[in-house]
Parts: sequence; C-alpha cells; structure tokens
Amino acid sequence: MTRHIYSCPLRWSDMDAFGHVNNVVFLRYLEEARIDFMFRLAPGEGSTSFTGGSVVARHEIDYVRPLVHRHEPVTVESWVTKIGAASLTIAYEIKDEDTVYVRASTVVVPFNLAESRPRRITPEEKAFLQEYLDDGRQKEAVAA
Repeated sequence: MTRHIYSCPLRWSDMDAFGHVNNVVFLRYLEEARIDFMFRLAPGEGSTSFTGGSVVARHEIDYVRPLVHRHEPVTVESWVTKIGAASLTIAYEIKDEDTVYVRASTVVVPFNLAESRPRRITPEEKAFLQEYLDDGRQKEAVAA
C-alpha cells in the first residue's frame, strides 16, 4: 500500500489565541492534501478523473497533540480505507517524523456538477485509488 505524502506549510494566520494551530484550520490542511492526492491522476495524462467535482459527505477528526506555529511544514499522509460504488473514504495523519498531531478521515462522493447529483467511481479512478488502499490501517489508527 502506498501513502500519499503532502508537505503542508503552516501560516501565521493559522494560530488561535493560545498559540496553537486552530482546530478548524486542520480541515484546510486535509483539504489541501486531499486535492493534491485526488488530482494527481489527471494532470498531463489527459485523464478527466475526479475533475467533474466531488463533495465531502463526512469528516471525522481526532486531535492528538497541539501543533504550534513554526517555519517547518507538517506532513499530511493520506491513504484510502474504503472504495464504494459512489464514495470513498480517505484517512490521514498530520504529523512530524515522531509526533502525530491529528488522525482523521473523510468520506468523499464524486459529483456530476452538470446534473447536480452524485456519480459512480469510474474504473480508472478505482484502479488509481486501489494503489492507496489499506482497509485495516484506519481501524488501528482509531484504536490507538
């Protein structure tokens, strides 16, 4: 199983009054990593996969440790824990080499913007997602 690795910069404006990265900012970090992950299939290859749109159906976040502002980026590791006919679940860890700050998951639904409705995952998308599939790791992460 492969994990998608995204290096996420911290911004001064990400901090709250306590000097920590604000809890809602972590959703932005997850979004940046998810977009980087899902759109790697299409660029330069002529693929239209995932370009029609997608919507987030659910987020689940466990805040493990506070993250304070610094100049070095954090790493967001992403992998797939479930592939359904018309949805997928992406799991994440926001971390440094030896510290995990957040564990999270997102249910994503591919969406047909022209018809304003969800759509099925294409065979090309499924093949791409299966490279990142680890259906047992999320259970371990939630239990930890």
